[in-house]
Amino acid sequence: MIRLGLTGGIGSGKSTVAHMLEARGARIVDADAIARACTAAGGAAMPAILATFGPDFITPAGALDREQMRTLAFGDPEAKQRLEAIVHPLVGAEIAAQASAADLAGVRCCVFDIPLLVESKRWPSQLDRVLVVDCREETQVSRVVARSGMAAGMAQKIVAAQASRARRRAAADIVVFNDGCSLDQLRAEVEQIGAHFGL
Repeated sequence: MIRLGLTGGIGSGKSTVAHMLEARGARIVDADAIARACTAAGGAAMPAILATFGPDFITPAGALDREQMRTLAFGDPEAKQRLEAIVHPLVGAEIAAQASAADLAGVRCCVFDIPLLVESKRWPSQLDRVLVVDCREETQVSRVVARSGMAAGMAQKIVAAQASRARRRAAADIVVFNDGCSLDQLRAEVEQIGAHFGL
């Protein structure tokens, strides 16, 4: 099974590329979706989050209050590290379980959709290739604001806190520049990449 890492900054179009690869038969292991499940009401991370951060960071429904935590994490790097120490091992274990299931099912190409792939020390050695979806930072910010209604200032902070474009591109085996192209043009490029991996 080919293990393809997929990453890109917020608003780059990484999820769109993942869906296109999935439509061609790839199995997607989505680190963000796993992290969201861990921090949802009843999620595996919630007891430790409550014990570490207190009830102010829990919604009435019992999930992580993402907005509250985002504000804290940007002002307090130690808080971010404490949260990651709770969530990352749980996410890592579930990613491994999903990848193992894909391998057993005879999947040809497993795509690991990991936003912080470049920032992580553990991932590069576990992947056969890395695909980076890239675009200009102004495009990232405008897409995030348009899709989520987030304030532009917060979107800019998130972009600034992630690995730089240059660092992501340096880690890539393949770069898809998703800026100023139509969905059809993007799909055609993704189809070429997929064909290279037997999809």
